[in-house]
Amino acid sequence: MITIEELRTEEEVVQIFPLMKDLRPYLDEARFREIWRTMQPDGYRIYAMYDDGELVAFTGIQIRMNMYYFRHVFVHELVTSAGRRSKGYGEKLLTFVHEWGRENDCVTVALKSALTRDAAHRFYEEKMGYDCFCYSFKKELVE
Repeated sequence: MITIEELRTEEEVVQIFPLMKDLRPYLDEARFREIWRTMQPDGYRIYAMYDDGELVAFTGIQIRMNMYYFRHVFVHELVTSAGRRSKGYGEKLLTFVHEWGRENDCVTVALKSALTRDAAHRFYEEKMGYDCFCYSFKKELVE
């Protein structure tokens, strides 16, 4: 049985750290906790997906407002356990995000994906109907 639950406490959230580490290998647990605590006042939420009680995927989302997406859900993370990929968990979890966004008066779901993640790009475009319409740029300020 598949369930999706919001993780609200730090003790609950830390259980997804091994999956977060797959996506963001540069994070250690202390930094992960610190960043999570900092993002809370801005409405960052983590939803975990379980299959028969086993954690298989999670997403980190936040409602944002801007001039080009308007009120939207921004997907910071969407991660499925390496051994559970291509089994429909990502599709179910992202569909949950779409429904959650509609329930929260959002008109768009937006996300970023690293240039090297070709399989993720195919998933977003071909399976989930997302449009790839721009590049995202960054400049490091700390040397």
